[in-house]
Amino acid sequence: MGVIVQVLNFISQEILNVPAYLIGIVAVVGLIALKRSAGQVISGGLKAAMGYLILGAGATVVTAALAPFGELVLKSTGAHGVVPTNEVITAQASNQYGATSAYIIVLSFVVMLILARFTPLKYVFLTGHHMVFMSTLLAVVLSVGLGSQNQLLVILVGSALMGVLMVVLPSFAQPFMNRITGNDKLAIGHFNTLGYIISGAVGTQVGKKSKSTEDINFPKGLNFLRDSMVSTTLLMVILYFVFSIWGAIVLPAKTAFAIFASGPKDYGAFFMAAFAQALQFGIGVSIILYGVRIILGELVPAFQGIAKKVVPGAKPALDIPIVFPFGANASLIGFLSSFAGGLVALVIIAVWLGPAWGVALILPGMVPHFFDGGGAGVFGNATGGRTGSVVGGFINGMLITFLPAALMTVMGSFGIANSTFGDADFGWFGTIVGNIAHLGPMGGAIGLIIFALILFAGAWIWQVRVVNAGWLPAKEHADFIQSVKDAEKAEKEAKRNAKKAAAAQA
Repeated sequence: MGVIVQVLNFISQEILNVPAYLIGIVAVVGLIALKRSAGQVISGGLKAAMGYLILGAGATVVTAALAPFGELVLKSTGAHGVVPTNEVITAQASNQYGATSAYIIVLSFVVMLILARFTPLKYVFLTGHHMVFMSTLLAVVLSVGLGSQNQLLVILVGSALMGVLMVVLPSFAQPFMNRITGNDKLAIGHFNTLGYIISGAVGTQVGKKSKSTEDINFPKGLNFLRDSMVSTTLLMVILYFVFSIWGAIVLPAKTAFAIFASGPKDYGAFFMAAFAQALQFGIGVSIILYGVRIILGELVPAFQGIAKKVVPGAKPALDIPIVFPFGANASLIGFLSSFAGGLVALVIIAVWLGPAWGVALILPGMVPHFFDGGGAGVFGNATGGRTGSVVGGFINGMLITFLPAALMTVMGSFGIANSTFGDADFGWFGTIVGNIAHLGPMGGAIGLIIFALILFAGAWIWQVRVVNAGWLPAKEHADFIQSVKDAEKAEKEAKRNAKKAAAAQA
């Protein structure tokens, strides 16, 4: 038993826990299926893995730049509470539930591949770190509900639930992904899918005549803002300086200076440290976008081989930064709107839900708001333009504040920890699973299997009748955007003809 646990731990922690390895393996399998040469297989596998490592490096830079910003905001405003951070709560739970989560992640991956091979839900979830987070969450809430002494039952039920979830969620989000990308080749594999679906759905209602965020017409003197790297960095410079000035006014100098790792000794160095972190944020975003381009260039062709040989018709379900290049401005707008939504939700909890119902005070986590909010902004923009991006991002921010608070009620001793899971799907799925599990070992297990079957049946029907039928959301908005483009094209053509006519007369 101990050897098996060690092997499963190695597979889950050293391979499946490293998305780059998973991406590289998938690329290699696909290229072999396409009967490419050994050199092409090695090159494609390495480049795919390196692309994901580049993406991860960018995410690390962004996270490092956001950490002092989040601390600056919280200390300046005086807010106290729980900060949702997936990595922190996973680390806290790993000592007690590490072996259980290892079994769940490996077996759920097998379940997912079987479902993708033999059902219409042909999605392969490839976001390894989110698989680790979800397996840990399920290990915690199922152990609390079904009983930690029923480890085998926890593993079997958890594996079935997670395997189903990894093919169900990409299916429900696929029409919106198709609207974003313009084709049916990519899926989203990120456990904030509820936020993205709601953002896309809301966009269809609020932004029917709203122009795209990517068509913002800047004055000629501001044309440099069309460069996403410049505009993103400039915005973070402004935000950092606003809160740095606020912090310099309300915080003791020693407390303010300690926020930055360099430990500046005077206010001049303090403000320059804030400026340097803002630049690091812009660099991180640019690295992410570069890594995404490499992944797409290597993984999509390789998946043609998997689709033909291993899992016919399979689509890779990838991490949320994969959509950022389809809406650079939208991702930034979504981030800011999500953060604003988180602040509003924080006030609601502090003023009403906390005192009345004892709901935990969930503070805005910069990392989930950036990635989840940025993704929600892209989904909202695809269906509702600028209005959809703002409203969708705002609603996402409220979701990833309220749902983690609800999740803490089913996490046992971890419900009073100083961190929790931060993305929407962890919140709604974990809360439902935890409450059903509290029916007891027998009743809870039966209830959870029924819950998984309902999700699976709903996704199967959705996939066949909606996704496979080619339905796309926000047709009215898409027609509006096309009409705007046609009008702009006609206007440019008319100007060119007028210039030619004037030149001919001269």
